[in-house]
Amino acid sequence: MVGKYVYGTPFETDAVVVELEAVNGSPGYGAISLDSGFCFTCKLEPQDVVYGLGEANRGINKRGYCYVSNCTDMPEHTEDQRSLYAAHNFIVVSGSQTFGLFVDYPAKLTFDIGYTRMDTLIITCEEANLYLYVLEGETPYDIVKEFRRIIGQSYIPPKFAFGFGQSRWGYMTKEDYRKVAEGYRKNQIPLDMIYMDIDYMEAYKDFTLNHKNFQNFPEFVQEMKDQHLHLIPIIDAGVKVEKGYEVYEEGVKNRYFCQREDGSDFVAAVWPGDTHFPDVLNPEARKWFGDHYQFLTDQGIDGFWNDMNEPAIFYTPEGIQAAKDTIEAFLKDTQGDISIFEVRDAVLNLANNPRDYASFYHQVEGQLVRHDKVHNLFGYLMTRAAGEAFARIDPEKRFLIFSRSSYIGMHRYGGIWTGDNKSWWSHLLLNLKMMPSLNMCGFLYTGADLGGFGADTTRDLMLRWLALGVFTPLMRNHAAKGTRDQEAYRFEQVEDFRHMIEVRYRLIPYLYSEYMKAALEGDLYFKPLAFLYPEDAHATQVEDQLMLGNEIMIAPVYTQNATGRYVYLPEEMLFVKFLPDETLYKKILPAGHHYVEIALNEVPLFIRKGACIPLAQPAQHVEALDTTHMTLIGYPGSQYVLYEDDGVHKDYQNPENYRTLRL
Repeated sequence: MVGKYVYGTPFETDAVVVELEAVNGSPGYGAISLDSGFCFTCKLEPQDVVYGLGEANRGINKRGYCYVSNCTDMPEHTEDQRSLYAAHNFIVVSGSQTFGLFVDYPAKLTFDIGYTRMDTLIITCEEANLYLYVLEGETPYDIVKEFRRIIGQSYIPPKFAFGFGQSRWGYMTKEDYRKVAEGYRKNQIPLDMIYMDIDYMEAYKDFTLNHKNFQNFPEFVQEMKDQHLHLIPIIDAGVKVEKGYEVYEEGVKNRYFCQREDGSDFVAAVWPGDTHFPDVLNPEARKWFGDHYQFLTDQGIDGFWNDMNEPAIFYTPEGIQAAKDTIEAFLKDTQGDISIFEVRDAVLNLANNPRDYASFYHQVEGQLVRHDKVHNLFGYLMTRAAGEAFARIDPEKRFLIFSRSSYIGMHRYGGIWTGDNKSWWSHLLLNLKMMPSLNMCGFLYTGADLGGFGADTTRDLMLRWLALGVFTPLMRNHAAKGTRDQEAYRFEQVEDFRHMIEVRYRLIPYLYSEYMKAALEGDLYFKPLAFLYPEDAHATQVEDQLMLGNEIMIAPVYTQNATGRYVYLPEEMLFVKFLPDETLYKKILPAGHHYVEIALNEVPLFIRKGACIPLAQPAQHVEALDTTHMTLIGYPGSQYVLYEDDGVHKDYQNPENYRTLRL
């Protein structure tokens, strides 16, 4: 059951797709104050658990901290960060009262979940113009599925997107890409995608190619496809200010860019220098921007990743002038009135300054809307622009698209990756804990930069992260320029990396099947243990193990130098390890606590009692997988319903996509 409450004049985000009548009166949970903006307050009992918030810091249970929905370009994902790249305003309170809340509000929103007072949930925002959806159900799992119903079906990528991808900021030329392809194919390490970061463009201009390095681009795209490799280019939010650049000229002529209050085009510096932001809240501008993806699809490209779309701002001319004024005043100051810390802050606050986000506007139905009032929608609507364009370019074909910034609603148009993480063991654990929360908010095609984007990875961290990445729908190794090379073939004993990635390909029939069922049925791909074992008091305490689909549990190792880990089994399970000699270790373990040994080159999983899963033989790319001669592992007498389609088109409801396998 869902109650829709309307406060003030909400901005229409299209996050909810089911028509619901507004309800009068009080939501029945907590207390609401409209004295100063909007404030929802609710008491929490000691045993209450709070789920949700999608891409947010810390654990699966969000109690004990303060989270701010304010899409932010912040690569330092330390424990004290309150805002990351996304705004996913959905929570479920489970305990003495069980209910869900979705606050459909596209500006800055704060969730104080037992931070100010441990026994109090406080949700606040500056203006009382929002939709509040209150969801009821017997269990948190029921509430999540009801929420998934009202926000619409999750994005479905092409099947090749479940293969392994290699990326690095710093691949500059065709030869760089050829070396990556050769490194993987020569070492017989499976690979389906190579990502193209900003250096493929001419001067970082969207929908252009560096003609010196990428002459005859369609032929190069085909050269890669002949090796069963898809090139996946990046698209950034900012359009370079440059006379003669077609995209810029079109946008200026048609007033498709965000504007200052005086009607001039807003200027912010990002990678290309001075840029304009496409006004993706304006449907005409959104269509115009989306149609430009065809520049690359016409050349054979069938996948993209959208970046810098919080939108990120390095600085503005106004910000530079203000910093310059502060520095000059400091240099002339003889009385010590201006602190060196003011100078420091003037420089450090050039990037992503709230003052800049409050200084430009969108055109919405003939009205000017200040950006900071709708800030959290930008990444969502940039990716919607792409998704809608793909539906025009080739209505029956699936394209790969995922984004850095997002809001609930974008889950219908693309996936997300969790941004510029670091090569830290803590970020491996954060990756694990974030997955079910993202699924609760509709984002199924998700993953992190395996091995870490910033800083230098290590061989053991890379292997342990791959052992988690084997299970995430988006499985991509990505690193920053200037960091250690971390392609799988760069490390000693390359056979261990080959083995880990081969395990992924052996599991793809199962992982793809469970993904498709979750997408088509409005279910979760990753679940907290408590969702399937609600009567088990221990299950709610477990945050480093996840249920995947309906058959398995994963429990990766995330600690440096560990030779294994403790696991909690809510029921008897079959412990399986994929060994480097391509054999399987199998042992039935009773319910309870166990220490299991897991070597660096082993991939563990646990199969639920009475279940089984299919395994294919390893293949060098997704298209080569043989799903007609698979083996089943699990409990004798069990069966598995496999979903399988052509992985390219959108014929999802065909009954022939399902077949039953028996062990």
